[in-house]
Amino acid sequence: MATHRLYYEDSYLQNFEARVLSCSPAEPVQGASGMQPAWEVLLDQTAFYPTSGGQPNDLGLLGDAAVLDVRDEEDGIVHIVDREVEPGGVKGCVNWPRRFDHMQQHTGQHLLSAMFQERFGLPTVSFHLGAEICTIDLKGGEPSRDQLIGAQRAANKVIFEDRPVTVRYGTREQLARLGVRKEVEREGLLRAIEIESADLQPCGGTHVKSTGQIGMILVRGCSKVRQDWRVEFVCGRRAEQFATEDFARQRALAGSLSCAVQELPEAVAKFAAEREANFKSLRAALRQLATVWGSQLALNAPVGANGVRVVPMLLQGAHPELLLPLATEIAKNERTVALLILEESGQFVFAQHPGAGKDLGAVLKSVLAAHAGKGGGSKDFVRAKLADAVNSAAAMELAKNLVEA
Repeated sequence: MATHRLYYEDSYLQNFEARVLSCSPAEPVQGASGMQPAWEVLLDQTAFYPTSGGQPNDLGLLGDAAVLDVRDEEDGIVHIVDREVEPGGVKGCVNWPRRFDHMQQHTGQHLLSAMFQERFGLPTVSFHLGAEICTIDLKGGEPSRDQLIGAQRAANKVIFEDRPVTVRYGTREQLARLGVRKEVEREGLLRAIEIESADLQPCGGTHVKSTGQIGMILVRGCSKVRQDWRVEFVCGRRAEQFATEDFARQRALAGSLSCAVQELPEAVAKFAAEREANFKSLRAALRQLATVWGSQLALNAPVGANGVRVVPMLLQGAHPELLLPLATEIAKNERTVALLILEESGQFVFAQHPGAGKDLGAVLKSVLAAHAGKGGGSKDFVRAKLADAVNSAAAMELAKNLVEA
């Protein structure tokens, strides 16, 4: 028996009565404190929306049972609940804040997709309504900044005009004649959502009654996903929340940079330029230090029985950028090997003069076999990082023994 879908008739229906057709144990589901028992409930009718078409399922209550999931299956709409529901009549209550949020996002998506297609020839190929961010994937060229803002502005104009959002029914051919945005292959009577003078699209989801209830659409970004372009957006309460949080972050940044919010772009650009200049100066200073210090270290290192000088250094408090130039300078000296490890982070660089005749790649392999980490290199030069910096001293001791053997 097919479940009568009350949400098709009234997306605003929060409370309803139904008859329990069956209730049987289901596979355990993930709860807040781990896996928990669950039951599958079939009703003769329901206001709970099942996950479908990019829109997540509703939550709420069936009697005293919490609705954990809602699925659209062949036998009807299955409600996954946290306890057994007795046969007979039952009252259902839909979690309204969640439902209305989904209605805002879904109707907003229809409108935004319509604007991208109508104004810029960018059709929507998929939609996802996430817990925080919603996305649509657009087919075609990369949307420019002006196109992203243009679609957002056009959609919000329709929202501010508070146009009616209505449900239409018709066959695929009938809807095609009415100018449906995206034709579907399904046959029979189809349900479509119409935004007055803006969009007509087959859809089984829940929607608001007028565009004004979407509140506002805020486009958040755009990125390449395979062959398409993924646009992130939020609507309604989410848009308000994101805008409020954005402004709070901007105020905090402006405070830390001692500027007004409207001066942030220039202040950040100046800060980034100064930071890059400071890094260049630091790197230059570290190279100069490495040149002087490296020569001294190589000169003072004792010559081993095999005629090789080994410079093992477990550095403390040194800048990570010093490792590479210092090891390189040490290895410029005839038959000299540099073994440098930064104790605090477990980063290391091993380098040698080719005349030293060692295989640092093999040394690295042995060190990482004894102490987990990641890295690579060649016979004369390797760099890596230990998974746990506490092993820095032991790794140094092992590397030193292997080189001096």
